[in-house]
Amino acid sequence: MNKVAVIGLGNIATRHRRNIKFLFPNVELLVMSASGRTLNEKISDSDGVVTSIEALIDAEVELVIVASPAPFHAQHSIPFIEAGIPTLIEKPVTTTNEDANAIQRAIELYGTPVAIGYCLRYLPSAQRLKILLDEGKIGTLYNVHIEIGQYLPDWRPSKDYRDSVSANENLGGGALFELSHELDYAQWLLGPLDLQYAILRSSDELDLDVEDIADIFTLTESGAVAAIHLDFLQRQAHRKCSFIGKEGRIDWDLIQNQLTLTTATNTSVLYSEPLWDKNQMYLAMLTDFIQMIKGQSHRCTNVIEATLTVALIDKIKQQACKNREI
Repeated sequence: MNKVAVIGLGNIATRHRRNIKFLFPNVELLVMSASGRTLNEKISDSDGVVTSIEALIDAEVELVIVASPAPFHAQHSIPFIEAGIPTLIEKPVTTTNEDANAIQRAIELYGTPVAIGYCLRYLPSAQRLKILLDEGKIGTLYNVHIEIGQYLPDWRPSKDYRDSVSANENLGGGALFELSHELDYAQWLLGPLDLQYAILRSSDELDLDVEDIADIFTLTESGAVAAIHLDFLQRQAHRKCSFIGKEGRIDWDLIQNQLTLTTATNTSVLYSEPLWDKNQMYLAMLTDFIQMIKGQSHRCTNVIEATLTVALIDKIKQQACKNREI
Protein backbone atom coordinates (compact mmCIF):
# COMPACT_ATOMS: atom_id res chain seq x y z
CA MET A 1 0.00 0.00 0.00
CA ASN A 2 1.69 3.18 -1.23
CA LYS A 3 -0.96 5.89 -1.49
CA VAL A 4 -4.35 6.33 0.22
CA ALA A 5 -6.84 9.15 0.80
CA VAL A 6 -9.29 10.24 3.47
CA ILE A 7 -12.20 12.56 2.68
CA GLY A 8 -13.47 14.60 5.62
CA LEU A 9 -11.87 16.36 8.57
CA GLY A 10 -14.02 15.33 11.55
CA ASN A 11 -13.10 13.16 14.53
CA ILE A 12 -13.63 9.87 12.72
CA ALA A 13 -11.52 11.03 9.77
CA THR A 14 -8.75 11.97 12.22
CA ARG A 15 -8.94 8.48 13.74
CA HIS A 16 -8.74 6.84 10.32
CA ARG A 17 -5.70 8.89 9.31
CA ARG A 18 -3.93 7.97 12.54
CA ASN A 19 -4.75 4.29 12.12
CA ILE A 20 -3.63 4.21 8.49
CA LYS A 21 -0.28 5.68 9.50
CA PHE A 22 -0.03 3.15 12.33
CA LEU A 23 -0.68 0.19 10.03
CA PHE A 24 1.25 1.57 7.05
CA PRO A 25 3.91 4.01 8.35
CA ASN A 26 5.38 4.67 4.90
CA VAL A 27 2.13 5.26 3.05
CA GLU A 28 1.48 8.62 1.39
CA LEU A 29 -1.79 9.89 2.84
CA LEU A 30 -3.74 12.57 0.97
CA VAL A 31 -6.57 14.57 2.51
CA MET A 32 -9.61 16.33 1.08
CA SER A 33 -12.21 18.29 3.02
CA ALA A 34 -15.85 17.33 2.53
CA SER A 35 -16.45 20.61 0.66
CA GLY A 36 -13.20 20.47 -1.30
CA ARG A 37 -12.08 23.80 0.15
CA THR A 38 -8.45 24.86 0.30
CA LEU A 39 -6.97 24.08 3.71
CA ASN A 40 -4.60 26.48 5.39
CA GLU A 41 -4.27 24.62 8.67
CA LYS A 42 -1.94 21.68 9.18
CA ILE A 43 -3.75 18.32 9.09
CA SER A 44 -2.38 15.62 11.37
CA ASP A 45 -1.07 12.35 9.90
CA SER A 46 -1.27 13.62 6.32
CA ASP A 47 1.17 14.17 3.48
CA GLY A 48 -0.79 16.45 1.21
CA VAL A 49 -4.08 18.21 0.61
CA VAL A 50 -6.17 18.13 -2.57
CA THR A 51 -9.36 19.99 -3.42
CA SER A 52 -11.12 17.57 -5.75
CA ILE A 53 -12.00 13.92 -6.17
CA GLU A 54 -10.55 14.05 -9.68
CA ALA A 55 -7.16 15.01 -8.21
CA LEU A 56 -7.23 11.96 -5.95
CA ILE A 57 -8.14 9.68 -8.83
CA ASP A 58 -5.38 11.21 -10.96
CA ALA A 59 -2.98 10.63 -8.06
CA GLU A 60 -3.81 6.91 -8.32
CA VAL A 61 -4.68 6.38 -4.68
CA GLU A 62 -5.09 2.67 -3.89
CA LEU A 63 -7.72 3.04 -1.17
CA VAL A 64 -10.02 5.83 -0.05
CA ILE A 65 -11.97 6.32 3.17
CA VAL A 66 -15.06 8.49 2.79
CA ALA A 67 -15.64 10.10 6.19
CA SER A 68 -17.60 13.14 5.10
CA PRO A 69 -21.14 13.86 6.41
CA ALA A 70 -23.47 11.04 5.34
CA PRO A 71 -25.59 13.06 2.85
CA PHE A 72 -22.44 13.47 0.72
CA HIS A 73 -21.33 9.83 0.75
CA ALA A 74 -22.81 8.94 -2.63
CA GLN A 75 -21.31 11.90 -4.49
CA HIS A 76 -17.95 11.31 -2.84
CA SER A 77 -17.77 7.52 -3.20
CA ILE A 78 -19.29 6.76 -6.60
CA PRO A 79 -16.47 8.37 -8.67
CA PHE A 80 -13.92 6.19 -6.83
CA ILE A 81 -16.05 3.09 -7.34
CA GLU A 82 -16.29 3.89 -11.04
CA ALA A 83 -12.48 4.31 -11.13
CA GLY A 84 -12.02 0.89 -9.49
CA ILE A 85 -10.53 2.33 -6.28
CA PRO A 86 -11.49 0.33 -3.13
CA THR A 87 -13.67 2.52 -0.91
CA LEU A 88 -14.46 2.30 2.80
CA ILE A 89 -17.52 4.46 3.57
CA GLU A 90 -18.17 5.59 7.12
CA LYS A 91 -21.55 4.72 8.61
CA PRO A 92 -24.32 5.25 7.74
CA VAL A 93 -23.79 4.42 4.08
CA THR A 94 -26.05 7.35 3.10
CA THR A 95 -29.17 9.11 4.38
CA THR A 96 -31.51 8.12 1.52
CA ASN A 97 -32.49 4.86 -0.14
CA GLU A 98 -31.88 6.46 -3.54
CA ASP A 99 -28.25 7.28 -2.75
CA ALA A 100 -27.64 3.85 -1.22
CA ASN A 101 -29.09 2.14 -4.30
CA ALA A 102 -26.94 4.33 -6.57
CA ILE A 103 -23.81 3.20 -4.71
CA GLN A 104 -24.88 -0.45 -5.00
CA ARG A 105 -25.52 -0.10 -8.75
CA ALA A 106 -22.01 1.31 -9.20
CA ILE A 107 -20.53 -1.62 -7.27
CA GLU A 108 -22.42 -4.12 -9.41
CA LEU A 109 -21.31 -2.37 -12.59
CA TYR A 110 -17.63 -1.91 -11.75
CA GLY A 111 -16.96 -4.69 -9.21
CA THR A 112 -15.01 -2.41 -6.87
CA PRO A 113 -14.52 -3.54 -3.24
CA VAL A 114 -16.68 -1.34 -0.97
CA ALA A 115 -17.40 -1.70 2.75
CA ILE A 116 -19.29 0.32 5.35
CA GLY A 117 -17.71 1.36 8.65
CA TYR A 118 -19.93 -0.31 11.25
CA CYS A 119 -17.05 -0.93 13.64
CA LEU A 120 -19.11 -2.37 16.52
CA ARG A 121 -19.25 -5.67 14.66
CA TYR A 122 -15.53 -5.94 15.53
CA LEU A 123 -16.10 -5.61 19.28
CA PRO A 124 -15.00 -9.01 20.69
CA SER A 125 -18.13 -9.39 22.80
CA ALA A 126 -20.26 -8.69 19.72
CA GLN A 127 -18.58 -11.48 17.77
CA ARG A 128 -19.03 -13.88 20.69
CA LEU A 129 -22.69 -12.86 21.04
CA LYS A 130 -23.30 -13.51 17.35
CA ILE A 131 -22.06 -17.07 17.75
CA LEU A 132 -24.16 -17.65 20.89
CA LEU A 133 -27.36 -16.44 19.25
CA ASP A 134 -26.70 -18.37 16.04
CA GLU A 135 -26.16 -21.51 18.12
CA GLY A 136 -29.46 -20.95 20.00
CA LYS A 137 -27.75 -20.63 23.38
CA ILE A 138 -30.94 -19.31 25.06
CA GLY A 139 -33.41 -21.24 22.94
CA THR A 140 -36.42 -19.61 21.35
CA LEU A 141 -35.98 -15.84 21.43
CA TYR A 142 -38.90 -13.87 22.87
CA ASN A 143 -37.73 -10.30 23.49
CA VAL A 144 -34.79 -8.03 22.82
CA HIS A 145 -34.17 -4.70 24.58
CA ILE A 146 -31.56 -2.37 23.05
CA GLU A 147 -30.63 0.96 24.62
CA ILE A 148 -28.02 3.61 24.00
CA GLY A 149 -27.87 7.05 25.58
CA GLN A 150 -25.11 9.63 25.79
CA TYR A 151 -25.26 13.38 26.43
CA LEU A 152 -24.57 15.10 23.10
CA PRO A 153 -22.73 18.15 24.54
CA ASP A 154 -20.20 15.72 26.06
CA TRP A 155 -19.36 14.03 22.74
CA ARG A 156 -17.00 16.76 21.58
CA PRO A 157 -16.47 19.10 24.58
CA SER A 158 -14.29 21.53 22.60
CA LYS A 159 -17.09 22.25 20.11
CA ASP A 160 -20.60 23.71 20.46
CA TYR A 161 -22.83 20.67 20.03
CA ARG A 162 -25.35 22.75 18.06
CA ASP A 163 -22.75 23.19 15.31
CA SER A 164 -21.96 19.49 15.06
CA VAL A 165 -23.04 17.06 12.35
CA SER A 166 -25.09 15.23 14.99
CA ALA A 167 -27.31 18.28 15.55
CA ASN A 168 -27.97 19.25 11.93
CA GLU A 169 -30.50 17.52 9.72
CA ASN A 170 -28.89 18.65 6.46
CA LEU A 171 -25.65 16.92 7.53
CA GLY A 172 -27.33 13.64 8.47
CA GLY A 173 -27.78 14.42 12.16
CA GLY A 174 -30.33 13.16 14.65
CA ALA A 175 -30.33 10.09 16.89
CA LEU A 176 -31.42 7.68 14.16
CA PHE A 177 -28.48 8.27 11.83
CA GLU A 178 -25.87 9.16 14.43
CA LEU A 179 -26.68 6.11 16.57
CA SER A 180 -27.38 3.78 13.66
CA HIS A 181 -24.82 1.29 15.00
CA GLU A 182 -27.64 -0.10 17.14
CA LEU A 183 -29.92 -0.53 14.12
CA ASP A 184 -27.09 -2.18 12.19
CA TYR A 185 -26.09 -4.70 14.83
CA ALA A 186 -29.74 -5.46 15.63
CA GLN A 187 -30.30 -6.65 12.07
CA TRP A 188 -26.87 -8.33 11.94
CA LEU A 189 -27.73 -10.35 15.04
CA LEU A 190 -31.47 -10.83 14.53
CA GLY A 191 -32.08 -10.61 10.79
CA PRO A 192 -34.39 -8.10 9.07
CA LEU A 193 -36.66 -6.20 11.45
CA ASP A 194 -40.31 -5.46 10.68
CA LEU A 195 -41.20 -2.03 12.06
CA GLN A 196 -44.36 -1.95 14.20
CA TYR A 197 -44.31 1.46 15.85
CA ALA A 198 -41.99 4.41 16.36
CA ILE A 199 -41.93 7.61 18.38
CA LEU A 200 -39.41 10.37 17.68
CA ARG A 201 -39.01 13.31 20.04
CA SER A 202 -36.97 16.52 20.27
CA SER A 203 -36.49 17.54 23.88
CA ASP A 204 -36.45 21.11 25.17
CA GLU A 205 -33.12 20.39 26.83
CA LEU A 206 -30.96 20.42 23.69
CA ASP A 207 -33.19 22.60 21.48
CA LEU A 208 -32.37 20.73 18.26
CA ASP A 209 -34.23 20.58 14.95
CA VAL A 210 -33.57 16.83 14.82
CA GLU A 211 -34.80 14.01 17.03
CA ASP A 212 -32.75 13.46 20.18
CA ILE A 213 -34.92 10.58 21.44
CA ALA A 214 -36.14 7.61 19.42
CA ASP A 215 -38.20 4.65 20.59
CA ILE A 216 -38.69 1.87 18.07
CA PHE A 217 -40.69 -1.36 18.27
CA THR A 218 -40.03 -4.13 15.77
CA LEU A 219 -40.60 -7.83 15.12
CA THR A 220 -38.02 -10.37 13.97
CA GLU A 221 -38.89 -12.95 11.33
CA SER A 222 -39.34 -15.52 14.13
CA GLY A 223 -41.81 -13.25 15.95
CA ALA A 224 -39.57 -11.96 18.74
CA VAL A 225 -40.19 -8.36 19.83
CA ALA A 226 -37.17 -6.05 19.62
CA ALA A 227 -37.49 -2.67 21.37
CA ILE A 228 -34.79 -0.10 20.58
CA HIS A 229 -34.19 3.16 22.47
CA LEU A 230 -31.76 5.85 21.27
CA ASP A 231 -31.08 9.21 22.91
CA PHE A 232 -28.66 12.13 23.12
CA LEU A 233 -29.61 12.93 26.75
CA GLN A 234 -28.21 10.48 29.29
CA ARG A 235 -25.49 12.14 31.37
CA GLN A 236 -23.72 8.84 32.02
CA ALA A 237 -23.05 6.98 28.78
CA HIS A 238 -25.22 3.87 28.61
CA ARG A 239 -25.01 1.15 25.95
CA LYS A 240 -26.59 -2.20 26.76
CA CYS A 241 -28.94 -4.77 25.35
CA SER A 242 -30.69 -7.91 26.61
CA PHE A 243 -31.88 -11.04 24.85
CA ILE A 244 -34.62 -13.01 26.59
CA GLY A 245 -35.21 -16.58 25.46
CA LYS A 246 -36.84 -19.83 26.52
CA GLU A 247 -33.65 -21.12 28.18
CA GLY A 248 -32.35 -17.92 29.72
CA ARG A 249 -31.20 -14.37 29.22
CA ILE A 250 -28.04 -12.81 27.79
CA ASP A 251 -27.14 -9.27 28.88
CA TRP A 252 -24.61 -7.40 26.73
CA ASP A 253 -22.79 -4.36 28.08
CA LEU A 254 -21.03 -2.77 25.12
CA ILE A 255 -19.13 -0.21 27.20
CA GLN A 256 -17.75 -2.92 29.50
CA ASN A 257 -17.34 -5.34 26.56
CA GLN A 258 -19.12 -7.99 28.64
CA LEU A 259 -21.66 -10.79 28.19
CA THR A 260 -23.61 -12.31 31.09
CA LEU A 261 -25.81 -15.40 30.89
CA THR A 262 -28.65 -15.94 33.37
CA THR A 263 -30.51 -19.25 33.48
CA ALA A 264 -32.97 -20.80 35.94
CA THR A 265 -30.09 -22.04 38.10
CA ASN A 266 -27.07 -19.86 37.47
CA THR A 267 -25.61 -16.51 36.42
CA SER A 268 -22.27 -16.60 34.66
CA VAL A 269 -20.01 -14.17 32.81
CA LEU A 270 -19.43 -15.52 29.31
CA TYR A 271 -17.05 -12.79 28.20
CA SER A 272 -15.49 -9.75 29.89
CA GLU A 273 -12.69 -7.45 28.77
CA PRO A 274 -13.57 -3.99 30.11
CA LEU A 275 -10.12 -2.46 29.53
CA TRP A 276 -10.04 -3.42 25.86
CA ASP A 277 -8.92 -0.49 23.70
CA LYS A 278 -11.86 0.48 21.48
CA ASN A 279 -9.51 1.70 18.77
CA GLN A 280 -8.77 -1.97 18.13
CA MET A 281 -12.23 -2.15 16.52
CA TYR A 282 -11.24 0.43 13.94
CA LEU A 283 -7.88 -1.20 13.28
CA ALA A 284 -9.58 -4.58 12.88
CA MET A 285 -12.14 -3.07 10.50
CA LEU A 286 -9.42 -1.48 8.36
CA THR A 287 -7.38 -4.69 8.33
CA ASP A 288 -10.49 -6.64 7.38
CA PHE A 289 -11.13 -4.26 4.49
CA ILE A 290 -7.59 -4.91 3.25
CA GLN A 291 -8.48 -8.62 3.30
CA MET A 292 -11.56 -7.84 1.22
CA ILE A 293 -9.48 -5.90 -1.30
CA LYS A 294 -7.12 -8.88 -1.63
CA GLY A 295 -10.07 -11.19 -2.28
CA GLN A 296 -9.50 -13.04 0.99
CA SER A 297 -11.99 -14.09 3.67
CA HIS A 298 -13.45 -11.10 5.52
CA ARG A 299 -16.39 -9.92 7.67
CA CYS A 300 -16.87 -6.47 6.13
CA THR A 301 -20.33 -4.89 6.16
CA ASN A 302 -21.47 -4.59 2.56
CA VAL A 303 -23.67 -1.90 1.06
CA ILE A 304 -26.71 -4.19 0.80
CA GLU A 305 -26.57 -4.83 4.56
CA ALA A 306 -26.02 -1.16 5.33
CA THR A 307 -28.94 -0.20 3.09
CA LEU A 308 -31.23 -2.24 5.36
CA THR A 309 -30.44 0.29 8.08
CA VAL A 310 -31.17 3.26 5.82
CA ALA A 311 -34.45 1.64 4.75
CA LEU A 312 -35.41 0.99 8.38
CA ILE A 313 -34.67 4.61 9.34
CA ASP A 314 -36.81 5.79 6.43
CA LYS A 315 -39.71 3.63 7.64
CA ILE A 316 -39.24 4.86 11.21
CA LYS A 317 -39.43 8.49 10.10
CA GLN A 318 -42.54 7.82 8.02
CA GLN A 319 -44.20 5.94 10.88
CA ALA A 320 -43.36 8.69 13.37
CA CYS A 321 -44.87 11.32 11.03
CA LYS A 322 -48.09 9.32 10.78
CA ASN A 323 -48.22 9.01 14.57
CA ARG A 324 -47.93 12.79 14.97
CA GLU A 325 -50.77 13.30 12.48
CA ILE A 326 -53.19 11.09 14.40
